[in-house]
Amino acid sequence: MIRYSLKCGAGHGFDSWFKNAEGFQALLAAGQVECPVCGLAEVEKELMAPAVRPARKSAARPDLSAPGSEMEEKLAALKKQIEENSEYVGMNFAAEARKIHAGDATERAIHGEAKPDEARAMIEEGLPVAPLPFLPARKVN
Repeated sequence: MIRYSLKCGAGHGFDSWFKNAEGFQALLAAGQVECPVCGLAEVEKELMAPAVRPARKSAARPDLSAPGSEMEEKLAALKKQIEENSEYVGMNFAAEARKIHAGDATERAIHGEAKPDEARAMIEEGLPVAPLPFLPARKVN
């Protein structure tokens, strides 16, 4: 995509995006580029400066894996505690939670994933479940 600063014959300035330079020329030749103010199809590109970003210094890059705030540190600690003290059961969370609640499986701390309708049903059934404020490791980019 390319953005051009344009001006119509009446002097109105505006910006517009195009697939590429050839796409702009084809639309302009077909009379399909019009001024959004007055509708005039007599349009030309204005002088533009390219958007150039300054070079980044490698030392100035932030460590994105480290918590950025006190809240992020607390969430990271909570996640670590839950992962160390419970078993991840993945998408089988709803079924496994029901088995534990019914006494058909060994009582233990578990965490996993459930679809919204499954989570709602577990809460309505009285299962002691709660949403976690983070994604499982496999879903983190």
